[in-house]
Amino acid sequence: MAKLSMAGAGSTGTVSAGSKYGAIELKAVYQKYWFRGFLIAVAIHAVGFGSYYLAQVLGEEEPPPINVRILKYSDLGPPPSLTNTNVPPPVSVSAPVAKPTVGAPVPVPDAEASPEQTIATQTEMSQVAAPIGEGFGDGVGGVQIQQDIRIEDDGPPADFVAVEKEPVVVRKVEPKYPELAMRAGLEGRVWVKIWVDREGKPKQVVVLKSDAEIFNDAAVEAAKQFLFTPAYMNNGPVSVWVSVPFRFKLADRK
Repeated sequence: MAKLSMAGAGSTGTVSAGSKYGAIELKAVYQKYWFRGFLIAVAIHAVGFGSYYLAQVLGEEEPPPINVRILKYSDLGPPPSLTNTNVPPPVSVSAPVAKPTVGAPVPVPDAEASPEQTIATQTEMSQVAAPIGEGFGDGVGGVQIQQDIRIEDDGPPADFVAVEKEPVVVRKVEPKYPELAMRAGLEGRVWVKIWVDREGKPKQVVVLKSDAEIFNDAAVEAAKQFLFTPAYMNNGPVSVWVSVPFRFKLADRK
């Protein structure tokens, strides 16, 4: 049988003329080439990772130097006070301080002292009546006393005034029914607001709403005769507006 000599992947084998090149030769050489490929892959990865970390190391800046100073406990000084943190430092005044002269006893020689001079006791001083000065008018002790004191209002108050004590009606006056309205058989209501001054007296009356104008004058005249207790705010009288309704009904007149 004729034989064929062939070289495959660094080895020489003798293969018969009827056989084919294939799996047998690959099985014989695959471990060698697999190991070479593994080493090449490891080398490539090592070069890649090494280049990356080398670039990181070369690109880092050196940290600035840190100077550490060691202090002793004696260099810190006394701790601050916990109680007088906001107290300003005392200011020394170099000006001379004058001694008080009022009420200071002054020694007197015995030759100049009068033996008859005495000091009044508290009982004797309390029995002495105080002198009455000259007055400028009629009244007690020459002082004129004003009996009638009136509180004047500067102007009408606002529509709403906050008060601690509201005014209370002391005297209420019923309005006079108009004769013409009574003959005509008219009835209605009138709402008015009264300006109550600091003395509780009505100072001004304004008609707010009316069913018929024929009742307005009678309602205003009756409101002017009302009396109130003054309103108080901050322990003092104040002027306010008070709303009062008047009803005109013929049944009440029969």
